[in-house]
Order: sequence, then C-alpha cells, then structure tokens
Amino acid sequence: MEEPERIVGGLSKAKPATPEIQEIADKIKPQLEEKTNESYQEFTAIEYKTQVVAGTNYFIKIRVDNDGYVHVRVFEPLPGRNEDALQLSGYQTGKSKDDELSYF
Repeated sequence: MEEPERIVGGLSKAKPATPEIQEIADKIKPQLEEKTNESYQEFTAIEYKTQVVAGTNYFIKIRVDNDGYVHVRVFEPLPGRNEDALQLSGYQTGKSKDDELSYF
C-alpha cells in the first residue's frame, strides 16, 4: 500500500527539487543571507519535503558555495489569508550532501 502524498502534520518523503521549489528558495534567499550574514553565490535547491499545517512548510536542502549545504524551513500561508509572503521560519547551516532533511 502506497503512502499518501501529503499527511497532515507529518513530513512527506524527500523529493527532487522542482523549478517551483527553486523559485521558493530564490525568494527567501535574501532573508537567509540577512540572518546568516552570508552572501551566497551558489544557491541550488537539491531536494525538499513538505508538511501540511495551516498552510505548508517546505523543508529544502540547498547547495551553497564550496559544496556546502543549508537546510531551510519556509512557511507558505493558505491562500486568502492576506499573507502572500513566504516566510523563512528556520534554517540549519553547516550541512553536508548526505545529511537527511528532518523537522527542525
């Protein structure tokens, strides 16, 4: 029996990043750079997981300069909540290519 694509409250399985996920990563890049006081030349979304809450949390693994990785959590509110902006709600730096995306 195949697992449902989205489990409310639970994390989905990791999936390869899509152009839409790269677009989300690009939109929150300035927020991450401000919080980490870094400027990333490379910022490539590699994979992601989702969590359905009162909107969607995206957990995205991003390759950055010098083959480093960061994990970000981005919150996208439900449509019609007068909150269009994607919010960087968490991040982890110093990750490696093999580190699994998990809830943080």
